[in-house]
Parts: sequence; structure tokens; C-alpha cells
Amino acid sequence: MTIDKELLDRLFADAKENPRLRTNLDLRTSSQDGSQRMLNAMLPGTKVAIHRHPMSNENVLLLTGCMDEVFYEEVASFSEDGDSRLSDVTRKVTLREVERIHLCPAEGKYGCQVPKGVWHTVEVIEPSVIYEGKDGKYGEDGSEIFK
Repeated sequence: MTIDKELLDRLFADAKENPRLRTNLDLRTSSQDGSQRMLNAMLPGTKVAIHRHPMSNENVLLLTGCMDEVFYEEVASFSEDGDSRLSDVTRKVTLREVERIHLCPAEGKYGCQVPKGVWHTVEVIEPSVIYEGKDGKYGEDGSEIFK
């Protein structure tokens, strides 16, 4: 397989047909391959849930387009439950943006590494295709979505 303009154009066409405004192409050579390697074509307006990969770094290389990789940290707050007879304290976790990496090959900004366990998402500025690589098969790697 050659990764060329024709392939990227097909991925963008598929993404336009998808209500999620994105599509991916699995680049693994067999189902026994224990990694995640894919091309992910994303259009502006796509919503990628904030998530993390507790067992692996993720490598992101932007082939075309423009987007931001956004990193978050957990912020815990505590509050009384409102019942004076009980001493229970409720712990609420929220996220705070701590870093934004702007990726744009036209500006010489080609990719980044998402550290293991860091909450992150992307904001797509113009139609973009990224190569994603990390350890562990999708769905079997312990990845978590922030709720």
C-alpha cells in the first residue's frame, strides 16, 4: 500500500459520509498484531472524546491538515453531601487544560507524543489525517474515556 494523495482523498470522502466526521484505516498486517497503527482522517467539527491510554504512549504524526492536540490534568474537589447527620464527603474530578500543541505540516509542526496516562483530545482546524501508533489493540489496551 502507498500512502498518497489518492488514499487520503478516499479517507476524506469516507469521513464526509460518516456522521462522526471521521474515519480510520487499520494499518496492522494481522489480527495478531498487538499494536494500534492507523490513519485517522478527521474533519472540522468532529468530536473526539477526552480519553487516555494508561498502558502506552501514543505517537501522533500529522500527514496533512491542521489541528491541535489538547492535554488535560485531573482536578479533584471535595464537598459535603449536605446531610449534617452524615460525614460523607463527595469527591468530584474535573479536567483542566494544561497544554495545547498546534500541529500543521505547512508550519513545520509535524507531530507529538502523548505521554502514557495523560487525558487528551484533538481539535481539528482543517481536514486532517494523522498516523496514530501505540501499544495494545484498540479496545483491549485499557484506554478510558473521561465521563
